[in-house]
Amino acid sequence: MSYNFYDFNNALQQRNEYVEGRLRDGSPVVGISYDGGLLLLTLRHTQRKVYEVYDRLMMSALGKQSDIESIRLAAIDSTHREGFQRSEDDVSVQRLVGFGLSPAVKRIYNDNNTIPLTFRGLFVELNKEPGEDLYFTLGYDGEFRNTHRYAVVAGTTYAAEQAEESLKDAHLGNLEDTLKAALKAWGIAKSQLAPLPEKLDDDGDEDTPKPPTPEEGLKTALADGLTVEAAVLERHTKRESRFRLLTQAQLENAVADYR
Repeated sequence: MSYNFYDFNNALQQRNEYVEGRLRDGSPVVGISYDGGLLLLTLRHTQRKVYEVYDRLMMSALGKQSDIESIRLAAIDSTHREGFQRSEDDVSVQRLVGFGLSPAVKRIYNDNNTIPLTFRGLFVELNKEPGEDLYFTLGYDGEFRNTHRYAVVAGTTYAAEQAEESLKDAHLGNLEDTLKAALKAWGIAKSQLAPLPEKLDDDGDEDTPKPPTPEEGLKTALADGLTVEAAVLERHTKRESRFRLLTQAQLENAVADYR
């Protein structure tokens, strides 16, 4: 049986629909830089979702937990091998995502004999100044993009873009304000999983339900048993490890408005 270009395109479209459908309800991940460091925040049920990768690198993702774990282990292996064979200065998020993870993920995506990864991840790198921090988002198709100061991954591209819009003018000096901004962005992403066109009925009234507000989305998520998980890479610390998971006590003030 011949296999032509159109068959290939149809196969890719089906794979996209398969993965997008499973990512759509995933918990968004928000990354923001502030004066004292870099924050990654998400909400989860039981499994941890924010991980240290290397000294100045951490990651989080949404998708199938086994696929996330496979990517996490590959990231740790790649960065530690790079640091051992070359030097710690050679370990960067750009090399990790661009040369380490992206080609491998893309090979899986293009192989019609394998199931594509259900994965959308955010990888971050801490630098000397907030404006120099790097954010790389990696998709299930191996495509990636990079930004500075902030980034969001969510169940749809539209939802991530709406959340990032809320962070565009944020210049945050302390962790508490950063947590509040991250929670707001998470709520926006979760409540805007897809654009809802405004349709009018014969009487001129809207017949399309409006999405919940970010506050409503957060309150619902917390009421449904989700837990806020956040971690920071500290910019100015004497500790050996810059990575620190925040305790529930440290998150309480930021979360209190949504209880």
